[in-house]
Amino acid sequence: MTTSSATLPPPAGASARPGWLSVLAVAAALFVAAPIVSVGTNVFSGGTAGTWSHLASTVLPDYIVTTLWLCVGVGIFSALLGVGSAWLVTHFDFPLRRSFEWALVLPLAMPAYVMAYAYTDLLQYAGPVQSWLRASFGWTRADYVFPDVRTLGGAMLMFAGVLYPYVYMLTRTAFLERGGGVLEAGRSLGLSPWAAFLRVSLPMARPAIVAGVTLALMETLADYGTVSYFAVQTFTTGIYRAWFSLGDRVAAAQLSMCLLGFVLLVLSLERASRGRARFHGTGMRRQPPRGAPLRGWRAALAVAGCALPLVVGFLLPGGALLRMALTEGDAQFGARFIELARNSFLLSALTALLAVLLALLVAYARRLDPRPLTRAAHWAVGMGYTLPGSVIAVGLLIPLARLDNAAAQWLQVHFGWHTGLLLTGGIAALVYAYLVRFMTAALQTVDAALHRVTPHMDDAARSLGLTPARTLKRVHLPLLRRGLLTAGLLVFIDVMKELPATLVMRPFNFDTLATQAYTLASDERLAEASTAAIAIVAVGVLPLIVLCRQIAKERH
Repeated sequence: MTTSSATLPPPAGASARPGWLSVLAVAAALFVAAPIVSVGTNVFSGGTAGTWSHLASTVLPDYIVTTLWLCVGVGIFSALLGVGSAWLVTHFDFPLRRSFEWALVLPLAMPAYVMAYAYTDLLQYAGPVQSWLRASFGWTRADYVFPDVRTLGGAMLMFAGVLYPYVYMLTRTAFLERGGGVLEAGRSLGLSPWAAFLRVSLPMARPAIVAGVTLALMETLADYGTVSYFAVQTFTTGIYRAWFSLGDRVAAAQLSMCLLGFVLLVLSLERASRGRARFHGTGMRRQPPRGAPLRGWRAALAVAGCALPLVVGFLLPGGALLRMALTEGDAQFGARFIELARNSFLLSALTALLAVLLALLVAYARRLDPRPLTRAAHWAVGMGYTLPGSVIAVGLLIPLARLDNAAAQWLQVHFGWHTGLLLTGGIAALVYAYLVRFMTAALQTVDAALHRVTPHMDDAARSLGLTPARTLKRVHLPLLRRGLLTAGLLVFIDVMKELPATLVMRPFNFDTLATQAYTLASDERLAEASTAAIAIVAVGVLPLIVLCRQIAKERH
């Protein structure tokens, strides 16, 4: 019997001593866990008297109900769009199918709050849609009723429109991996294509569907820009109101713990949905399902079904933003815009570089020392993505502000130095928050790349007398270049779009493209906000092009 390279023991002597990599991996785990510990500690400290009881008796029930409804709506809509489009492109052959396979991922480049700005401009009373209706039919304001997009239902559609690609990508992969032979077996038993989908494909893809919906819900719970702009009262808006309006950081920490409770609930439901069910391939026939050819009205329906989420989630809002940016745009497009772009690129590039380095450190430490402590550190670092940006901001800003003030006072007393705030007065604390939030994306990408390097290479390098550090430099890094670049690119784009943590933790007079778009849109200056918004979307499209090319190659 041959032994798979994935099950080979670690290199000789690797588990005998932790080494500096394992120690640093544990330090990185503590680095990520610090915001949760801080939030939990501040929950039980004394705050402004009566603030929490006031919140609990007035707005807290609304936060709970609204957040629950928002999660339910986003979960249903994103599942319908993601699973439906994945089913069409994998099980049928129709015009433009190959283009839809990769294009359906593009809405990921559109932040939900940017999409909210675009649709508000399109659908408001003075917008192009209602203006066209009045001009075409001679209506006045009293002659028709037009739905308001800035509602809870509108927020659900905004989130589903940009987050369904999570469900689409995972479900499509599940259909391709488990589709061919199993579907043929179902058809041989007399099942129609629709029955085979409901009774065979859909149950086997359930883990992927649930995982995709969970990712969409995590992003929904972490959002602030969309719900704030639409005046939807959720835990995230409550955290900002307690922090800025009421000036009570303890109440903000308490609401942050409630939001973490929602996050844990979503994760628990995802895990419970699996139960004891396991879906394994037989290893016999793993060819993708053969697309049934569609003609006539069936083909037209398939094209319309795939075009709908793409148009709603990317083409229509992108076109609206581009129109506003070209016709009106930001009056401060010159030097001010360059400053905003520079700030955004600085934060994104610095965070991406640090995230890739830390992810490589943690992943390589787990490869060399797979003992429980290192595995636990690896798991803890990977859990950072489950923390909403608002929770991270609250968890970091409270202790860092105290440390900053204490250090500044000590330096002034003992040395006469007026240093100001070293951490919270600059971008250091903001980069820290970004690392906690987005290092998961880098870690998963580096892990996937590192797993493709067989452990036999480690053994061969050790036999030639190379140390682990030299093995990493001379053997692994040349093989990991593409994975490291992809990891950095993903983190770069995530930081460009991040709004909640940036609003709370950015230094004074330090704005980014995201905060500029939010500020202008909040002041109802949508045309001016479009310039920064379209820049964010344009940058977000770049890594998706790489992802789309990979998706196009998976089947063909």
